[in-house]
Amino acid sequence: MEKIKGTMRRYDLDWLRVIVFGLLILYHVGMFFVPWGWHIKNDIIYPDLRWPMLFVNQWRLPILFVISGMGTYYALSKRTGGQFATERVKRLFLPLVVGIILVVPPQVYFERIDKGQFFGGYFEFWPSHAFIGVYPEGNFSWHHLWFLPYLLVFSLILIPGFLYLRKNPGSGFIRLASMMASKPFGLFWLVIPLYIWESLVEPFFPSTHALWGDWFNVINYITFFFYGFLLITVKDVFWKTVETNRRKYLFLGLLGFSGMVGLRLAYEDSTLIHFIEALLKVVNLWAWILALFGYAAAYFNRSSKALTYANEAVYPFYILHQTITITIGFYLMHLDWGFWPKFLVMVLGTFGIAWLIYEFLIRRWNWVRPLFGMKNR
Repeated sequence: MEKIKGTMRRYDLDWLRVIVFGLLILYHVGMFFVPWGWHIKNDIIYPDLRWPMLFVNQWRLPILFVISGMGTYYALSKRTGGQFATERVKRLFLPLVVGIILVVPPQVYFERIDKGQFFGGYFEFWPSHAFIGVYPEGNFSWHHLWFLPYLLVFSLILIPGFLYLRKNPGSGFIRLASMMASKPFGLFWLVIPLYIWESLVEPFFPSTHALWGDWFNVINYITFFFYGFLLITVKDVFWKTVETNRRKYLFLGLLGFSGMVGLRLAYEDSTLIHFIEALLKVVNLWAWILALFGYAAAYFNRSSKALTYANEAVYPFYILHQTITITIGFYLMHLDWGFWPKFLVMVLGTFGIAWLIYEFLIRRWNWVRPLFGMKNR
């Protein structure tokens, strides 16, 4: 591991970040084929695909916020609170603005064309129509880039608390976290707030990704973000526990997900079923998160040239990918190709085109790199 001003770099976190964002591309391609609402849809829907999608969906966003909280620990170890806030604005807000102006509008355009809500070429739509009204009624949106404003707001709000924890490593709060992390299942006490949010807040605030009014997602994801910072403060205690008990967490995750699916198939929704399912969901997703950290610590905590390249590329890939996926899907949706040919073309096309744009139009140019959240060379 690389030592950075008193902290130890965790390459397993970098690998997890790359892998989870890679899964995001597969997930968004899958959204083209499942019954759930999305921007455009294939002519033929494949209902059974929702089960692997549901499996990934339980933990993919929570673990990203946990990893982001852990990354914040390292970022604050090298900066003051003011420097960190300035860096967050540069790395998150600037790419968000660029994405809203240049990357997201083609997604809205193809959706409007598909639904017969607009007729004409793209440059008739952008910029004259692209920023009129707020999506879904209007066209102005951050779409898949919602992760950036949420992460920015969380980062700025929690600076005072993070600075306190950083300056007081012997505080009672960190001692309690260390005590929980030292026991195989001690970290499952952290499920309690997640269960409260899932059972009592989620039913009243459906997900909108609009930030304001999206109170379940806000309180839920800021909790995961805080957990990430908290867990990294106890350092080797946490990593030793998850690596040692990773098989237990894997088994618990398999049980939790099986129970959740079985409950959905066997019973209709009711108040009692909602509370039971909420418990299964949070235990399941937390078990998978701990298992993934454990297996990553055991097998991926090493650097490589591939990781260095992928870790730098993952942010631009995230910004670009959904626009490429929707563009390809728009021209495939009415073709009689079957599932696998369309799925493979969309996956390979998304990765391939994103790589071409990244390698030749972003990575090599210092004036372009900050627009996609990258540091200058």
